Amino acid sequence: MPQSDPNSRYSAVASQRGVRVAVVGIGLNASLAIIKGIAGVVGNSYALIADAIESTSDILSSLIVVFGVKMAGKPADESHPYGHGKFEPLAAVIVSLVLLGAAILIAIESTHEILTPHHAPAPFTLLVLLFAIITKEILFRRIIAAGDEISSSALKADAWHHRADAITSAAACVGISIAAFGGPGYESADDFAALIAAVIIAINATLLIRPALLELIDTAPHPKLASRIREIACEVSGVLGTHKCHVRKVGFDHFVDLDVLCNPDSSIRDGHEVAHNVGEAIHAALPQITKVLVHVEPADDYGRRSRD
Repeated sequence: MPQSDPNSRYSAVASQRGVRVAVVGIGLNASLAIIKGIAGVVGNSYALIADAIESTSDILSSLIVVFGVKMAGKPADESHPYGHGKFEPLAAVIVSLVLLGAAILIAIESTHEILTPHHAPAPFTLLVLLFAIITKEILFRRIIAAGDEISSSALKADAWHHRADAITSAAACVGISIAAFGGPGYESADDFAALIAAVIIAINATLLIRPALLELIDTAPHPKLASRIREIACEVSGVLGTHKCHVRKVGFDHFVDLDVLCNPDSSIRDGHEVAHNVGEAIHAALPQITKVLVHVEPADDYGRRSRD
């Protein structure tokens, strides 16, 4: 069973890229959490305080992402022959749970504020929220792009933490506007806004946790990837077709187990050469494929037995 050499550099580069982007998010979140927390207390706005809580949870989630992404980039060793990629979806699950916990905390506290009479928030808090919305949306777009680029579920979850923060800020902005300019009877508008934002955050958390859990239990990636791998293999000289093609995603890496059909009269050396060329072709076209295990089968044996 000829096996191609690992292509571990992709994982290391992806890990470094993910860590850099997450660290930027940590710095911005720390600044925003402090600004929003102080403005919320001084400006009498629980919606803004809830927003600060969400930003604080973002710091924790980003730290978890940094750890998970950094561990996922470690090379394979004797104890982990397939690498450490599972740290990456595990980090995504933890981040999603943190996001869900923040939503529950905001919902509880905003409900308490609704039931407790208080003054309307100060209008100046709107300026803080507008700044936060713009900053968070820019951060979301940058991190989600990086997550798509390196196929990182943890980084995508972290990006949606920032989008959730932008949503809570937008909801708070609407609520504070109503409470500040609506007059008596509208003091709790920003608290209702915080409650609505909590629901939106909780929905996002449940949507984010699903793909990470699927990856942890080795659910196959999208069928298009397997189809593309088959196409590449069939373009290699000596390959008459393909049989089994199993793909497993582990963090940033993908591992392929592929059967190729060859001329039954070919020598062992010819079969070995075909398998090597198939692995090289797949690595060249799809750098995220870390390892390809190619099994050579005689074409006339296809159909007599199943290896799926």
